[in-house]
Formats: sequence, structure tokens, C-alpha cells
Amino acid sequence: MVRNLRRKVLIVLAVVLAVILIGPFLIPIPPLEGTVPPGHLAEPDSFFVEVNGLTVHCKTAGSGGPVILLLHGFGASVFSWREVMEPLSHYGVVVAFDRPAFGLTSRPMPGEWTGQSPYSPEAQSDLTIGLMDKLRIEKAILIGHSAGGTIAVLTALRHPERVQGLVLVDPAIYPHESSEDWVRYLSFLPQLQHLGPLLVRSIASDGISIIRSAWHDPSKITSEIIEGYRKPLRAENWDRALWEYTIANHPLGLEKQLDKLTMPALVITGDDDRIVPTEQSIRLAREIHGAELVVIPNCGHLPQEECSQEFLDAVTSFLNKISS
Repeated sequence: MVRNLRRKVLIVLAVVLAVILIGPFLIPIPPLEGTVPPGHLAEPDSFFVEVNGLTVHCKTAGSGGPVILLLHGFGASVFSWREVMEPLSHYGVVVAFDRPAFGLTSRPMPGEWTGQSPYSPEAQSDLTIGLMDKLRIEKAILIGHSAGGTIAVLTALRHPERVQGLVLVDPAIYPHESSEDWVRYLSFLPQLQHLGPLLVRSIASDGISIIRSAWHDPSKITSEIIEGYRKPLRAENWDRALWEYTIANHPLGLEKQLDKLTMPALVITGDDDRIVPTEQSIRLAREIHGAELVVIPNCGHLPQEECSQEFLDAVTSFLNKISS
């Protein structure tokens, strides 16, 4: 009887193990429908630059003066700078570009690159400098929003001689809870590699709720804004690229290197940031020597969109100081 019970238990365990190990591979990943090459979605003021094997989508405005390089956040694109590019161009040349996995920048697939993933933070920093080289920009003021702020700080630490100043807008600098580490390790399992693109497709349906949580006053979100954020989801391979971006991310320890930042810095945050808590931006301004801090009232995670005039007031005041 004991032997039979043990046999039944082993059979059940074998079935459960088979479901865990094999089951995910039995779930079909339907192809994306209605997607096109990113270049087909370009706008009249778009241009593309080949950098480090990627075709980078850019927009620019202005002439003369300092160069201002705009790095958007997670899930965004050059679209997120639409309210502030033209006003900032009165102070110099403004260049916005789509970071890898976002917007209309090309999305290489696994097997199409050698060495580090083009979606890794280090590769994104290299791309930032590579784009500056291609556009013959010796030094730039980096304005980085959220995860774009992460890349701006990483680039400033790796190439301080190329960064004239930093504007960090609700930047993602401090690490998440360590309990999330195990999720990152599990993401490399073949089962999750198979399901990954399917998992990230939820952004297509959940994106509106994410955008709403990023605004202090969601009533200001128009249908045009929603469409602007959804447009890159029509680019081929957006789901696989976003998964590759997700698994290429890793802790950078930037919070331990802030004392090495010597260029002028400004930290901007909304007082109601529910994505990167306002307290983190306040802390960051304290920990970067000499950094200025602007907290915009009644504003969420996207000051450049929701509170564009207050954002511009803060940035132009900073630009006047460091350019004088």
C-alpha cells in the first residue's frame, strides 16, 4: 500500500514537473498583426542615423548655442518631448531620439548581434555617445526622463568630458526592492524566453492605465496623446524587442557613484509622481553635489507633458546659468 502511494505521488510529481517544464512551450505565440517596418511610421520631421548597427530615429530643432540631447523614458519615444522641443530650441540645438526597443528606432532580434545586447544600459550609453559622434556633437546637455535619466547619469559617469550638464526629470536612479531580483533571474529560463513576448503584449491593453497613473490629472490626457503613445506598437517586433530590453536590464549601482558627477545638474520632479516616488528625486538632488531641485506642484511623472510651462521655466533658468 505504501509502495502504491509512493508510486502515485511520483506520478503526480512527474506530471506537475512536465507541465512546468514543457507546458509553456505548448502555448502558441501568435504573430503580431498589422505591424510594419519602423521607418514606415516616420513623420515629415523624422530622420534616421546609423549608430552601432542600429537605425536610430531622431528629430531636431534649433541652431547655434549649446546642444540639448533628450532621452525619453520607458514606454515613451520622441513623442514625449513634443511640448518642449520648439521652446527649448530657442536656446540651442535640440536633438531627441528613440532609445532601443522604443519609438521608431530599429529593433534587432536575438542572433542579429554579437557581444552585449543592444538593449543593455551600457549599450544604450554607447549609443548616446555614438549618436553624438555621428552628429558631430562634442558636448551636450543631457535631459533624461525616468529610465532615460538612468542612461543620462550612466553616460555622464562613463564620459564626463562629453556632458556639459544634466537635467534629470523624475529619474529612475535608485534600485527596486531586492525581492524583484529572482524575477530577473527566472526571465532567462527557456520557458519564459518563449513566453516573454506574449507577456509584454499586455502593454497594448494596459498602456492606457499606465499613462493615467503617470499624470496627476488624467483628465488632461487626450485621444491624440493616447494615439501618440500607441503608434510605436505598430512597429514590427516591438514585443520581442521590449522583452529583450527587459531581460537586458540589470542593477547599475549608480546611487553609489553620484559623488563622481561634477557637471552642473538639475533635478525636476512632480509632487505627485507615483511611478518614481517624488522622495527619490528629492534625495537624488541632495546626493549630487551642487544639484538644483525643482518640485512642480500638482504634477505627476511627466512634467514635460503635463506641466510643460513649469518644466520649461525650470530648464531655461538652468540653461541660462550654465551658459553664462
